[in-house]
Formats: sequence, structure tokens, C-alpha cells
Amino acid sequence: METAVIPGTFQLDRSRNATVQVFEHLRELIVTLALEPGAVLPRNDLTRYFNLSATPIRDALTRLGDEGLVDIFPQHVTRVRSVDLASARQAQFLRLSVELEIVRTLSQKPEPALAQTLLQLVERQRACLEAGDLKNFTQIDLAFHQQLYQAAQLEQLWHTMRSGSGNLDRLRRLHLPLNGKAQSILEEHSAIARAIGAGDPAAAQGCVRQHLSGTLSELDQLKLKYPSFMPPIA
Repeated sequence: METAVIPGTFQLDRSRNATVQVFEHLRELIVTLALEPGAVLPRNDLTRYFNLSATPIRDALTRLGDEGLVDIFPQHVTRVRSVDLASARQAQFLRLSVELEIVRTLSQKPEPALAQTLLQLVERQRACLEAGDLKNFTQIDLAFHQQLYQAAQLEQLWHTMRSGSGNLDRLRRLHLPLNGKAQSILEEHSAIARAIGAGDPAAAQGCVRQHLSGTLSELDQLKLKYPSFMPPIA
């Protein structure tokens, strides 16, 4: 096990809860694979990095453990957990179920302005892909889906979904550079937006089903390419 060198810097916003900020910062590093599975996170190193006391560090690590992103061995070590495939499958199943219903609802009362907003997000993603900026590509990917939840007046549900998606996010990040996945995302997002704009619930649901099924269908390939990132596939 190798002690992690935590990349980047952290600036505390004193108007917000410190534990929440530590959790969000570490979670982002884990789901983007800046902190890889197996990386050890010594608490003394974390207190120096964040320039905070042990309490918010401990509480943030507990939240990460609850989400299945780190393993905590009391009085011993905390390390980034390998990708939990069961958690990823459950998150994908829940997300697919919810988003199928969201696009059905939105397509029944189509709003051209919503479709245009979604297509503008696709074009921003395209620019990121052309620039090789996968970090912002992923952020706009999330913004596309969050826009769907907002349009359906389900913003709180979006945050609930995100809170359990860490392992799925890691799989999606591993998959993104492979086999034209990023280009497929652009095409699928465009198809979803156009189906909603056209008021075609069946087409919108078909596009969502295709869009959200891709990563888990590639688990065998991902395991071969990243054997240290996940346990053997059952």
C-alpha cells in the first residue's frame, strides 16, 4: 500500500461547513481517479493538507466510508477502496429507472427551450472533448443530467442520486477514454434532447436506456485494462 500524494490545493470557505468541504474535495479526487484504489490516506497528512483539526477529517472519511469509497481500519489506516461493482450496479439501476420516467414526463409536454438548453450543453461538451479536457467534459455531462431533473422539478432527487453514485462514477471515468465512449455520449445526449424537443417519449426513453447501459456492459474490458481497480467479476 502506497501513501497517497494528494494532488492540487484546498482553500477553506469559512462560510460553509468544514466537514462537508473536506468530504466534497476528497470525493471529487476519488471519483475522478486522482486518488486511485489502494491509496492510503493518513489522517496526519490530511490534517496538514486541509489545515484543519482531526474532527472534520474523521467525519469526512466516515461519510466516504458510508458511500463505499474508502475502507477505514480504526487506529490503523484509511485507504481508497477498489470499485464496488455491486454498488455501481445498484446506482445504475436506480438512475436508469428514474431517468426513464423523467424523460417520459418531459416529452409529454415538450418545451423547445429545454431542448435548446440541452443541445447547448452538448456543444460545450464537444468543445471540451476537442480540447482533450475530460475533467470539464465530465462536469458538463453531469450538468446535462441535472438539467433534466431540474426541468422535472426533482432537484432534490438529483442530489440524492449523486450521493450514492461514487462507484458508478469511477467506472464511467475509467470507460470514458475507451472505444469512442466520449463521442457516443455526445451523440446520445443530442438524441435525448431532440426526442424531448420532438415530444416523443418512446424515443427519449430508448435513448436514455442506450445511454445509461454502456459502461456496465463493458466490465470485462475494464477489468482487463484496470485489474487493480476492481475485484474479480462474479
